[in-house]
Amino acid sequence: MDNRADIRDFLASRRARITPEQAGLLPGGGRRRVPGLRREEVAVLAGVSTDWYTRLEKGHIAGVSEDVLEAVARALQLDDAERTYLFDLARAAKPNRTPQRRAKATIQPQVQWMLDTMTGSAAFVANGRLDIVATNTLGRALHFPLFDNPRGQANFARFQFLDPRARDFYPDWQGAAGITVALLRAEAGRRPHDAQLRELVGELSTVSEEFRTRWAAHDVRIHHNGAKQFRHPVVGTVDLTYCTLDLPAEDRSGLRLTIYTAEPGSPSEDGLKLLASWAATAVDAVASAADLP
Repeated sequence: MDNRADIRDFLASRRARITPEQAGLLPGGGRRRVPGLRREEVAVLAGVSTDWYTRLEKGHIAGVSEDVLEAVARALQLDDAERTYLFDLARAAKPNRTPQRRAKATIQPQVQWMLDTMTGSAAFVANGRLDIVATNTLGRALHFPLFDNPRGQANFARFQFLDPRARDFYPDWQGAAGITVALLRAEAGRRPHDAQLRELVGELSTVSEEFRTRWAAHDVRIHHNGAKQFRHPVVGTVDLTYCTLDLPAEDRSGLRLTIYTAEPGSPSEDGLKLLASWAATAVDAVASAADLP
């Protein structure tokens, strides 16, 4: 897979955001044609020749040593997620492989058992494409608009950019959308040969201008802890904290467990309890209907 365009755009966008002053350089004389660093300035900071860095920024990254990549990452002041993405791009630039369709992730029974024991928290497992592949009852109830989707498997990106309900479900839709695209961009660096991921990005880029704009920014993100607000159609607004953990898997499927909880004694905890009660009632109703002759 030829990823030279991704390398070029990523490095150029990171270079453009740093001023000489931020990089500890004295401003050069004359009018600057670019708002950020020049290529020769990045080369000086990284300790390489201008010609060499120019070639690198044009996408010729295969075979570059880790020490040199580290030097470029420092020069461009990359954060942990961006540094990881740069190294992923370098690995992906090695001898081409054809796009591959990954088999549907298999959840080990003990993972589902663990999810089912979490009755006070909303929990789910997602893959790098942000498909929800397993959930507990409360996790499904919290995200039930995603499951009420004719497009198929519940997917955060499709919901956020293609379902008009998402802008009400996420009060900070802009922030949530930015995180989602940054997670997908990081996954694209890790798994450049994932055919389903490429199809998802192509679909969203074709349909959603909002997605196209964010994708072109080349922002990346690593899963971590945080907080998010939901405006749930059943229980109203809830403020939840979350923790995301990598799940070990023999097939390196990149599955991650996310757990949402509310502050003890808060209105949001009351909201989660009400949502759990609603979810249990809905499950009972479905089971009763299934028992009818």
